[in-house]
This record gives sequence, C-alpha cells and structure tokens, in this order.
Amino acid sequence: MIDVEQYTKMYGDMVAVNALSFSVPSGEVLGLVGPNGAGKTTTLRALAGILQPTSGHIRIAGIDLKNEPVKAKSRLAFIPDEPQLFDYLTVTEHLQFVARLYGVTDAGPRIAPLLEELELTPKADALPSELSRGMKQKLAIACGLLHDPSVVLLDEPLTGLDPVGIRRMKETILARARDGAAIVLSSHLLHLVEELCTRILVIRRGEAVAIGTIADIVASRPELHGRTLEEMFLALTGDDGRAPTA
Repeated sequence: MIDVEQYTKMYGDMVAVNALSFSVPSGEVLGLVGPNGAGKTTTLRALAGILQPTSGHIRIAGIDLKNEPVKAKSRLAFIPDEPQLFDYLTVTEHLQFVARLYGVTDAGPRIAPLLEELELTPKADALPSELSRGMKQKLAIACGLLHDPSVVLLDEPLTGLDPVGIRRMKETILARARDGAAIVLSSHLLHLVEELCTRILVIRRGEAVAIGTIADIVASRPELHGRTLEEMFLALTGDDGRAPTA
C-alpha cells in the first residue's frame, strides 16, 4: 500500500532525509522510530503529500503521489501530533465537513459508530474549546478514519490520552490493520511500538539504520542479542555513547 523509493528531502544544502526506501503492505503496522531530528516527521509529511521530495518516488495504494496527488491523498489519512480543528464546528460537524470533502455519501451511518468507538458520543455537540487535549486528539483521529483510508499515518497518536483512551486507541489501530489498512506509526513510546508494530524502521540523521521485525534486526546484528528494544534503539542510533552499529 505504501512504496517509498530513494526518498530524499533537502533544505538548501541540508539533507533532512537521504535515499530512504521502504514499503508497507496492507495489514501491516510499521513503527517509525529515531531520535529527535532524525527525519521522522519530514518522512510522514512527505507520505501525506505535504512536503514534495527533492528526489525519489512515493506511491500510495499504487498511486504516484507526485503525479496524482489528489487521488493518492484521497486514499490516506494523516493524523499529526497536534490536532488541527475548527473553532466553530462541533464534533459532529467536523465529521460531516470531512465527509463532504472526501465525498463520503453514507456519512450518517458511519459517524455514530465512530463516535462510539472513540468515546466521543457524549461530546457530539461540543466545540473544540470544550474538549480536553485527549478528546481533541480523538476527534482528529475520527476525522482521519471517517473515509476508511487505505493508508493511515500516525504521529504520536497517544498524546494527551488517559490510560483508558490509550487502550481504546491501540484497539482502533489494530482493528484498522486487520481490516487491511497499511499503517505507519511514529512514536517515542518504544513499548507502544513493540506492542503494536509488525516491523520497525529506525532512522538516524535522515537515513535508515535498520528495518524489519525485532527478530530480523537482532539476526542481522548479533551484538544486539538479549537487549531490550530501548537498548537496541540507543545502540542503533548511537545514543548509548557509542558509535551506531553498522
């Protein structure tokens, strides 16, 4: 569902992401991890069509994002770490508005179950100013999921959620993967990545340093055997005080 070939993004002479290639098939949750400034958000924004690659190709559900941006974007949802909401639309009105944007003709039957799934039903008529940070995050996610996207891009999706909300959000992410969506999850919460993700892509200074299941990564780097995911992450990114493993 997601195919990235030699994606490079430069800002002047600065290379933010360098020759990054990976794919995410239907039903997979790929964890995108790396230290601050590694290029995670830049990569997610490129996948969402917000940033144009300096070079390389990105395809969403087989659609070239550069050549057919509207068609490709209609197949995806990008939920950033900071919800972007409209001050004067209620929760339900947000979803109705998104339905019109995406041409969802059966919005009515979709909205009520989605509000229930994300525990927003009691706030259906509330404005964003009446919502907690976690509720705003849930609304942003509901807006992203309304049109049943084939690709879901999540940047720190659990920000602001309480323990019950975190549990429900995990269920929502896994349910979308079971339904066939290709999901990219970027998070600093390594226990979340380990729990939810099929494979992990570790990037450092804009370059991939490891990709695969935890077992695959350990098999290719025996020195990581017996380490926790956090210890693996620190070793791969060089944040344990040593040079990153090659």
